[in-house]
Amino acid sequence: MTFQTVLGEARAEGRTLLNEVEAKSLLREAGIAATAATLATTREEAQSQAAAMGFPVVLKVVSPDIAHKSDVGGVKLNLADREAVGQAFDEIMANSKKAEPNARIKGVAVQQMAKQGTEVIVGMTTDPQFGPVMMFGLGGIMVEVLKDVSFRLVPVTDRDAGQMIDEIKGRPILQGVRGQPAADLAALKSTIVKVSEFVEAHPEVRELDLNPVFAYPDGALAVDARIVVSEG
Repeated sequence: MTFQTVLGEARAEGRTLLNEVEAKSLLREAGIAATAATLATTREEAQSQAAAMGFPVVLKVVSPDIAHKSDVGGVKLNLADREAVGQAFDEIMANSKKAEPNARIKGVAVQQMAKQGTEVIVGMTTDPQFGPVMMFGLGGIMVEVLKDVSFRLVPVTDRDAGQMIDEIKGRPILQGVRGQPAADLAALKSTIVKVSEFVEAHPEVRELDLNPVFAYPDGALAVDARIVVSEG
């Protein structure tokens, strides 16, 4: 799956938002650590893909018309066996159709359940004057509540990435507090730099959000990905 192939399919369908399966495939090909995701269009496909991937898994609705999947009951976590996956698939489809009757639903994304880590966000937006701008901060709902983020223009060097991490007020959390393990700052810097390289190589990308990225004592892993491309 190449970027141009995905871009062409999205534009042919009249959408600018890549689905999670597409986004994660492109990111993984670019060397960015992200959970693998596959598209299941039926209950049976979801069960087979989950079994091949290994339990526990997560299911998320895939629809260009549903931006906030959790709000419509379109996300099911920590599914431990085939029966749980089948039931979750049915519930996601029913919930999504009830909440958004006119939504185009392509199926569900099946991905492995990642172990919890410290949540950070790595993102990019396009400024009308300066072009692509990278962002880093604490992730999950913390970015919405605290707005504790730092910015740099693309391209971002390893030194820039280190400064971005140092500038947020929540940096002590990444160093480990109250017995929590310290995050792998080298892995976070690498993620920031690789995302910068990805958006620089593909100027069609207008927005990109990895939120959350789980920061571990050894490594970092993006568990949710959002990519918006230009209309053409």
